Amino acid sequence: MGRMRSCCWGVALVLSLAACGPLADGVEGPAPIAGNSVPPAATAAPLAETPAGERPRIVILGDSLTAGLGLPAAEAYPARLQERIDVAGWPFEIVSAAVSGDTSAGGLRRLAWALEGDVRLLVVALGGNDALRGLPVEQMRDNLAAIVDEAADRRIAVLLAGMEAPPNFGPSYTSSFRNVFRDLAGSRDLTLLPFLLEGVAGVPALNQADGIHPNAAGAERVAAHVWTALEPLLGRLGDERSKTSERVSDRP
Repeated sequence: MGRMRSCCWGVALVLSLAACGPLADGVEGPAPIAGNSVPPAATAAPLAETPAGERPRIVILGDSLTAGLGLPAAEAYPARLQERIDVAGWPFEIVSAAVSGDTSAGGLRRLAWALEGDVRLLVVALGGNDALRGLPVEQMRDNLAAIVDEAADRRIAVLLAGMEAPPNFGPSYTSSFRNVFRDLAGSRDLTLLPFLLEGVAGVPALNQADGIHPNAAGAERVAAHVWTALEPLLGRLGDERSKTSERVSDRP
């Protein structure tokens, strides 16, 4: 069933290229997600209370899936993640550094300003548009590697969210594409979320009419999925600035 859903999603991905945003990689400023502040939960273990406007950041570097194309900003999955963070009492601010139509190359070009400020964690959610265009897998790997290595240089933790390529490019391409995320996470000791749209891709009830972009219910499902990988990292983020990165010297 999962394979069938991925296949259906891949077909929709190809048929709906125009719906994904402009082909040229655009540049937009990162947008903090506004959310209602909720008193810390009694069972949470948050960092020290942080004044408004000085919250440490979690940046999500992504494309139209992260931007919430077709949805109000408050219904996109980054906003849903912010709600979870606030309810749990963590002081982090989610920043959506998402540009519709962006590829891994575009993400790399705008990385420096996306990482401005007190960034503790970078969620890398790119690759969908590389797949749409059938770009060389090696090119995507180099771009993603450069992104996570720059984060490591800045002692910023990374959560890598994988994507899937449409099946029409053939099994060799789709397999190589998938392995980029697995291999990069393994070589850099990163937390990996194998497929950003797990449980959403190929499910009509969770997607908009284009079959690619999650609707409000789908975005909530994506947020719940990302939260399973993000929540365990939150307790470690306060110490990242004081730790020496051991991954930098071990790069292949």
